[in-house]
Amino acid sequence: MEKPEGYSQQQLALDQMFKDINPALSARQAGIESSRCYYCYDAPCITACPSKINIPSFIASIHTDDLTGAAKTIYQENIMGGSCARVCPTEILCEQACVRNKEQEQSPVKIGLLQRHATDNAVFEGHPFERAAPTGKTIAVVGAGPAGLSCAHRLAMLGNEVEIFEAAAKAGGLNEYGIAKYKLTDNFAQKEVDFILGIGGITLHTDTALGQDVSLSELKQRFDAVFLAIGLQDVQSLMLLNESHPQVLNAVDYIKELRQAKDLEDLAVPLDSAVVIGAGNTAIDMACQLKRLGTEEVTLVYRRGEAQMSATEHEQQIAKNHQVRIKTWAKPEQINLDQDGVLRSMTFRKTYSEDGQLKDTEQTFDVACSAIFKAVGQKFAYPNAEQLIPTVSNGKIATFGKQITSIDSVFAGGDCTSEGQDLTVEAVQQGKLAAIAIHQQLNSVEA
Repeated sequence: MEKPEGYSQQQLALDQMFKDINPALSARQAGIESSRCYYCYDAPCITACPSKINIPSFIASIHTDDLTGAAKTIYQENIMGGSCARVCPTEILCEQACVRNKEQEQSPVKIGLLQRHATDNAVFEGHPFERAAPTGKTIAVVGAGPAGLSCAHRLAMLGNEVEIFEAAAKAGGLNEYGIAKYKLTDNFAQKEVDFILGIGGITLHTDTALGQDVSLSELKQRFDAVFLAIGLQDVQSLMLLNESHPQVLNAVDYIKELRQAKDLEDLAVPLDSAVVIGAGNTAIDMACQLKRLGTEEVTLVYRRGEAQMSATEHEQQIAKNHQVRIKTWAKPEQINLDQDGVLRSMTFRKTYSEDGQLKDTEQTFDVACSAIFKAVGQKFAYPNAEQLIPTVSNGKIATFGKQITSIDSVFAGGDCTSEGQDLTVEAVQQGKLAAIAIHQQLNSVEA
């Protein structure tokens, strides 16, 4: 690889560390893998797929070397099939349901990698879908993450006009700002955004925040319907003294900085030791990326056991492969600073479970660290209470079937709602279903 002008050896080394964690299949590998599918008539993999992609059909197309046809089958149900192929936990969804698991080999068809092979190599003349005749309806979509983009695309495809209002400088949501850099490489999130917008009929407004630059009441007046896909904006607190210390960071903010950094050498990296608190995919992503950035000791700590971690076994294994130390049954108790106010360690209390309830023990232990990263979940928060008009339940927007909220003609989907497991593929599906419901309501037709 030729060294670009101005690039240091360290920067080149860091770039190599953030190459794709799951390399794509070659054409030969895809051909062999597609031949393993039984093309089940009553395919359990479809049932297990949140977006209901016809998996046997697209794999059959790959087997006949029709990659464009395979990709169109995927996009018919999931317009973000490219990113979902990279970040979707297929090991607990379609691949877990694959009938190949019941055979002696216990090896499912590699559905995720086949989906990526199709979407990466398809060749379309223009956009794969044509827009329907104009309906004369306009819809506001607030948030340009997976749910918002999916909703906007399906609405546009059905002949509606859509305007997306995104608070950040770029569209893409967590795909752009919150996914581990080694999962979505080569600016893939923005390429996918461009692909989605390519259908036409969608106007994107970035740097436009709900509650600051535009209000919900204003959108209701200007548009025939509103879809809220605003995600979760705040991070849960540990409720500990010294939590506001500059060496105690939110994992999502650091990942955002990492993904947007033009030069990874400019990142502030704890070189000796760091603690990551959490049990989900964000915690795993944070821990693994710290190891790749050069942190010598990374300890991931969770108050319950490995079986209760929301990160899948596959993700947990990725952390172990990165030599991340996982400490379970340990609850954050104290953030310890030295006499100069510098972070030196964190104290944890050992825990156990009794009748399903988490209990404390008398034992505590310290983990030395020069940085702490919180990945204990995000919460719904807006500075302006006007934005909380839709009914909120358990800290998220409540929906009442077909993604509708308590306000007429206002729909919601994605992480800001309490539906699903906060998976990208679920957000995409919720956006699609909301678009169909909105279209039917506004146009009184079958979508």
